[in-house]
Amino acid sequence: MEINWSDLFRAIALLMILEGILPFLRPAAMRRMMQSMIELDDRTLRITGLVIMLSGLSLLYLL
Repeated sequence: MEINWSDLFRAIALLMILEGILPFLRPAAMRRMMQSMIELDDRTLRITGLVIMLSGLSLLYLL
């Protein structure tokens, strides 16, 4: 399987756009969310990250 670099860079660019929406539109909400994440234990953060990754993988598979 050959890597299509332009698709990879498009996906990264889209991720950056989506990640930037909340801090641009609601910086105070972003700060509160980051503060609440700091207070979570490592296990909860790892499980959350795993669920997000598996959700993304499932969506990618469906598309």
